[in-house]
Amino acid sequence: MTKKKIGILGASGYTGADAVRLLARHPNAEIAALTANTHAGKAMTEVFPHFFMLDLPKLVEWEKVDWTRLDAVFCGLPHGTTQEIIAAVLKANPRIKILDMSADFRLRNKDSYAQWYGHEHRALELQGEAVYGLTELYRERITAARLVACPGCYPTAVLLALVPLAKAKLIDIDDIIIDAKSGVTGAGRGLKQNTLFSEAGEGLSPYSIGTHRHSAEIEQEIGVAAGSAVTVNFSPHLIPMARGEFCTSYVKLNGATPDDLRAELEKAYANEPFVYVTKKGVLPQTQNVRGSNYVQIGVVADRIKNRAIVLSTLDNLVKGSAGQAIQNMNLMFGVPETTGLEQIALFP
Repeated sequence: MTKKKIGILGASGYTGADAVRLLARHPNAEIAALTANTHAGKAMTEVFPHFFMLDLPKLVEWEKVDWTRLDAVFCGLPHGTTQEIIAAVLKANPRIKILDMSADFRLRNKDSYAQWYGHEHRALELQGEAVYGLTELYRERITAARLVACPGCYPTAVLLALVPLAKAKLIDIDDIIIDAKSGVTGAGRGLKQNTLFSEAGEGLSPYSIGTHRHSAEIEQEIGVAAGSAVTVNFSPHLIPMARGEFCTSYVKLNGATPDDLRAELEKAYANEPFVYVTKKGVLPQTQNVRGSNYVQIGVVADRIKNRAIVLSTLDNLVKGSAGQAIQNMNLMFGVPETTGLEQIALFP
């Protein structure tokens, strides 16, 4: 197969950089364009010195890229700025494949988008076309898609853990409590006081309690699985490590046992290359998946009657972002889904 020419919008961010890291050794991909308007004109090694061994194109402003010569583009731009840029890219090259790692096309309902993101969607004609890119749930639709909206890191971890249980009616969808923790890279690379080493390094900080935008994605997809509207209790926290994510979901059982939940998850992911359900008594840990595209899910009986605790962990920059985007790209181009993504976790 001829290598596909790939562009990365927002290559100076953490998700863009991880896309570069993974695509640089992908046998079917050639990185042909990198954009970062604030760093335009710089070599990638000036922004990320760990790429010293790679021969990469210089960073340029997105307007200066010839989109007609590319086969796919990964978008690592912030929400709100992505919609119009992707619309412009598709106008220039309607055949290009878009892997959007921002939040701009994840919500199907335009009113829901406006509610959670504070403004009307600026590319409604594309919002209806976008496929939600949680690979394990929408593989067939992703394969045929032109625009894939890759999920947020929190929703990926939560939905992989809970969607099979909601679909099988094993849990009460009106009683879901999610305690989530993410590494500091989840906050982006911009200079923010709360992510300075001296302020984040030895503390655990809740943020956006009751108002985090990823709640909308979680509710959308659990609602689809359950067949009815869902509202979840979702509380995210910033944890003092660079990358990684851990979600603890507290659920009420619908006449099931914790063992039933584990069996349902094992059935759902029996043939999935990247999702692993731990054996009874084995707990997922962030260090087991760091730097990899793998997900670990575990189930524990709560000491409260008729309740269980579902644990899920992933690397927020890989399966929670760039890795999942590449997994989707593989599907869109008809190459084996695991291509370029079978790195073992970094431990310790």
